[in-house]
Amino acid sequence: MSKQIIQTAKAPAPIGPYSQAVKANGMLFISGQVAMNPETGELATGDIQSETRQVMQNLAAILEEAHLTFEHIVKTNIFLSDMSLFAQMNEVYGSFFKGDFPARETVAVKGLPRGVNVEISMIAVVDL
Repeated sequence: MSKQIIQTAKAPAPIGPYSQAVKANGMLFISGQVAMNPETGELATGDIQSETRQVMQNLAAILEEAHLTFEHIVKTNIFLSDMSLFAQMNEVYGSFFKGDFPARETVAVKGLPRGVNVEISMIAVVDL
């Protein structure tokens, strides 16, 4: 099995010993992304919709680096600081997909890195 590390300056650099994404066996595994603006290093806080939009833009940048789109996503994991944020997050999240949606789960957790309200990771297939 060969694997390829995917790295782009258009998404936040990892803050620990992990890669933005790893391509292996026809799949792309994208690490959880938070609402950090890669140009400024600042968190896009204010409301859950702004946070979710930045997270999805970070994920889009990683997909682009791997020559993929949201159409390639088959699984999404969403972590929220509070389930009361679900509807607003879901509205923004859904706007990034056309047609068939990936499988997913959304869970509330006690805390997320840097005190953010949403973190999203994804799995994509390379060939549709």
